[in-house]
Amino acid sequence: MTDTVLAARHETRLLSVAGVDFVVDLSGAFYWHDEHLLIVSDLHLEKGSSFAMRGVLLPPFDTAATLTRLGAAIARHNPRRVIALGDSFHDGDAHQRLSPQDRGTLSALQAGRDWIWISGNHDPALPREIGGTVAEDVAIGPIVFRHEPTGVAGEIAGHLHPKARVTTRGRSVERRCFASDGERAIMPAFGAYTGGLSIRDAAFAAIFRTLEFTAHVLGDRRVHTIAAARCY
Repeated sequence: MTDTVLAARHETRLLSVAGVDFVVDLSGAFYWHDEHLLIVSDLHLEKGSSFAMRGVLLPPFDTAATLTRLGAAIARHNPRRVIALGDSFHDGDAHQRLSPQDRGTLSALQAGRDWIWISGNHDPALPREIGGTVAEDVAIGPIVFRHEPTGVAGEIAGHLHPKARVTTRGRSVERRCFASDGERAIMPAFGAYTGGLSIRDAAFAAIFRTLEFTAHVLGDRRVHTIAAARCY
């Protein structure tokens, strides 16, 4: 079975950025079919254990849940390469707190494919022992991948954890989303314990300069494309 068919069973919505079509996966990943490339952002692995060290007790299952979601996206698309757009680990010591099981899961996901970790503000100095390679940014054709968005054309970034709140059927719903104006895109956070920032926040205005951009909202069964001006 081809990766196209696997993706079609889950979600086939395409989002064009600088002339390149990406499959929008409901998990919060992008898939670039021609490059056999899966992109995710802001995994924030071991956020739960980081909070626990500060006395905020959360169920310690966020890393396992995040890796399970990532594994499902990899199974759907069978990418040759994976790029993680920064803040993959919640802090500089998070990789040392991975359980043996989670470390084994991550190694299995990396096996047989190129894996690139983009440095983030939470994990600026990633160690070699986590596998793969580390970069500040990666350029492929007209697209540049980095952690913090700058607003340049052709950029795909993370960092801001976009979410959109809309009213549907008389009730308010808030969901993770991709934010894009067709020339640049900001990806949602992939991690199980990551929060979100409203796309109406000034941080997004600084990137897009206008409300003429779109929220591609991740629903339970499909992606909902909504003008940013209709969100709040």
